[in-house]
Amino acid sequence: MHITEEMMDPELRKAGKAIRQIMPYVTPTRIKLINKATDVLRGTNRTNLNYEQHYITRADGSKLRICVYSPQTPQENVPGVLWIHGGGYALELPELEASAFAQIANETGAVIVAPDYTRSPDCPYPAALEDCYASLEWLRDHTDEYGIRSDQLVVAGGSAGGGLTAALNLYARDKGEIAIAFQIAFYPMLDDQPTVSSLNNDAPIWNTKSNEVSWRLYLGDLYGTHSIPAYAAPARADDLSGLPPMISFVGDLDPFYSETVTFIDRLAASGVPTYFKVYEGAYHAFNLITSAELAKDANQFLVDNFKYCMTQYFAEQPK
Repeated sequence: MHITEEMMDPELRKAGKAIRQIMPYVTPTRIKLINKATDVLRGTNRTNLNYEQHYITRADGSKLRICVYSPQTPQENVPGVLWIHGGGYALELPELEASAFAQIANETGAVIVAPDYTRSPDCPYPAALEDCYASLEWLRDHTDEYGIRSDQLVVAGGSAGGGLTAALNLYARDKGEIAIAFQIAFYPMLDDQPTVSSLNNDAPIWNTKSNEVSWRLYLGDLYGTHSIPAYAAPARADDLSGLPPMISFVGDLDPFYSETVTFIDRLAASGVPTYFKVYEGAYHAFNLITSAELAKDANQFLVDNFKYCMTQYFAEQPK
């Protein structure tokens, strides 16, 4: 699907044109360069929130870094959010999404735990998922220290972070050790198989070429086989029943449009409450173009639905 400038929302066109010129698509080499450039932000706090770093010991003895963001004035009985950053499973780190943490934390009092999970160039699936589950365990075990309600743990993320959110909810449901109250997965990266919107898509920020490179890196030796589990590509899940309520949005020019709509429809058909919106003329990660009205609306949509779900959904931890 060739995405013309005329198809884009007028307020997104200028940024879309510039992004296409600067970074038409990612390659393994570009991924390395981008990570090298952004890794200098590791350990920095660019918010008005309290910021801490903690380290979890993995089974192999290595350390997983997690970042904890909380309001400067601590509150009691607030949600605890495991926020999983995006980046095609290959890019970025928690600090790059700090503005989103600040919006949620400042408006709701929530405490955000963001793992610096293993990126696919360093180790493919299931390393990232295992890191996210270990971080969710840490969040569950430290609720008292941060005034978090143990019955209101939330998992959230966009793009690959949305894909990991969906995967982690499937994984947690099946393990039965941790209860999640609700989830947020906006423009999630769910399906390694081609869809109507991901075929020949040349939209800004993320497109077919970038998608293929990233799935190859993330799935490793599994790529192109018949052995890809739903925990790696959640669109492959046969059963979506018993999952937490879902908040989501996507642009109709996004390569992930079709897989997101299909997943949301399947959740709803399985009896899972969904809060979902499609934005016309919007490409991937359009909500980062914060001067555009569509972006403002999408970001407020998340906050408003988060606030609503705070009053409606709770999940006691298994004993």
